[in-house]
Amino acid sequence: MKALFSFALCVMVCGTALAGEEGKEVGRLQKSAEVIDEIMKTPDQGIPKDLLNKSVCVGVIPSEKKVALGFGGSYGRGCLVCRRGGTGAWGAPWMFIIGGPSVGFQIGGQATDFVLVVLNASGAQKLVKGKTKLGADASVAGGPVGRTAEGSTGALMQTEILTYSRSRGAFAGLSLEGQVIKDDTTGNENLYGKKIEAKDILFANTPTPNAADALAAVLTKHSPQGGEPFKK
Repeated sequence: MKALFSFALCVMVCGTALAGEEGKEVGRLQKSAEVIDEIMKTPDQGIPKDLLNKSVCVGVIPSEKKVALGFGGSYGRGCLVCRRGGTGAWGAPWMFIIGGPSVGFQIGGQATDFVLVVLNASGAQKLVKGKTKLGADASVAGGPVGRTAEGSTGALMQTEILTYSRSRGAFAGLSLEGQVIKDDTTGNENLYGKKIEAKDILFANTPTPNAADALAAVLTKHSPQGGEPFKK
């Protein structure tokens, strides 16, 4: 009986721990959906609609209470969603970790949201090659804000990823050059229930978990069509 009780207790404790870990990823996805929806509800101060329609992937690093670490360094966790095949419906999320020189993930104690708009297939494929340093491995720039990106076309042609920040209600383009993005192995395993690679999540039609439905719905609402085909 003691052995049976110990086994049952272990199962209950382990199950609770796993549910708690999965809950963190669910919360990250829910916050990401809220960030995109709130930003796009103010067209004059949001991501230009033509740029969002051009995007093949969108990433969000939702604010956390504690993300600034060390001296002059920053750290955060985000998620990236791509259009299936580059032009189809929004697909399954890839959970990632970002860190590097401080860009103010917390500005004066105020947590900050970040958004990444991946403009082409090349940018998307570079993000999943292990550790990707923005500005070195993939070109990055602070994105324009407003209803359209008219007048920014020349500069945007040379950029693979546009980045934005939102703090204290203000939304603006902010380059994340120097930041390093890598796979959140534990986060993805918690979300999908198994070890899974970034390329399989983003490029192999992995089923979208229920926890990501809200994020997919928000992206579909604001940009149902667009992108460009991924290279096979």
